[in-house]
Amino acid sequence: MANRPLVEALFHEPSSTVSYIVSCPETGRTAVVDPVLDYDIYSGRTETVFAAQLVERIRERGLIVEWILETHVHADHLSAGAFLKRTLGGSTAIGGRIVDVQAVFKDIYNLPPEFLTDGSQFDRLFADEQRFWIGQVPVRVLHTPGHTPACATYVIGDAAFTGDTVFMPDFGTARCDFPGGDAAALYRSARRILSLPPETRIFVGHDYAPGGRPVSWETTVAEERRMNRHVRDGIDEHTFVTMRTERDRMLDVPALLLPSIQVNMRGGDLPEPESNGRTYLKIPLNAF
Repeated sequence: MANRPLVEALFHEPSSTVSYIVSCPETGRTAVVDPVLDYDIYSGRTETVFAAQLVERIRERGLIVEWILETHVHADHLSAGAFLKRTLGGSTAIGGRIVDVQAVFKDIYNLPPEFLTDGSQFDRLFADEQRFWIGQVPVRVLHTPGHTPACATYVIGDAAFTGDTVFMPDFGTARCDFPGGDAAALYRSARRILSLPPETRIFVGHDYAPGGRPVSWETTVAEERRMNRHVRDGIDEHTFVTMRTERDRMLDVPALLLPSIQVNMRGGDLPEPESNGRTYLKIPLNAF
């Protein structure tokens, strides 16, 4: 059994997102975590330039994609999950509470009855503590809500992919003011991640290079427990919730929130074309 997967990171600069190619060193079986579809907010154009880089690296290395794993329904970029599935195969997957997110946003977008809120847009919905394999590497799914209800952390061998729950120590944690967000839940989720073995590698979903330092995406549980500015050892839940709530009040709505969620809760598929053959994204006015 392999317990140390090979991890290759590609950084999507426009959204400060890190996408990961995570492979079993023995078999080449692979998962892609949080792939990004390029989207220009001004023209409304989608492109697959970044996703094609993922495809190129996977093909260069002769890897076999088994899984396309989403840590949550992202609000800052569009998912390339559907594109990767069409191009490379594999099963798309997300935490089981995607159904909660879909129910909320079906109402916000006033989607038609045929839009199902049962998560069926994904091939697999994971329950908390569900286990599976990538080749010979064991995978454990942790339900880590707070940023959104459906956030999941994938513990793949000795590596944890935390999405937006825990960031690099000098940036801290994600916001909790989206529908279904909960600062107390985020604190408990973060501390759950930090209860993993101290040598566990942590790979974060974004990095914003605070203070102008180089972009980084890998840390460890030990480093987070010692240095994370929001949830390090010694910071209690009340202190965190007070800080997070006050901080979130000052944050702007992400520029891609409204375009991205209606794609990402479909597993990266765009809405069905309308009678003129064009596909449209809806922008609900005065919803946020």
